[in-house]
Amino acid sequence: MKGIVEERAAKLGEYIIESKATVRMAAKKFGISKSTVHKDVSQRLKTLNPAMYRRVREILDTNKSERHIRGGLATKNKYLKQKMQKNKTDN
Repeated sequence: MKGIVEERAAKLGEYIIESKATVRMAAKKFGISKSTVHKDVSQRLKTLNPAMYRRVREILDTNKSERHIRGGLATKNKYLKQKMQKNKTDN
């Protein structure tokens, strides 16, 4: 069982590095929870492969620093979509 967890942590790390994925994106891709992804890449990967851990950490730190921008864009798009739908029904 332990080998499977370690293998998953390595695969998650590779995926995040290759695609610059967020924790949410990785969780969805692998069909696991965000907390499992976070534990795998922040704790398990640190002991398994420190070099990969550092690269993953950089990507996740960048994603974290940019998340407020993505959230703002998502909100903007939500209200634009609602406005467009309202305009369609009014015409």
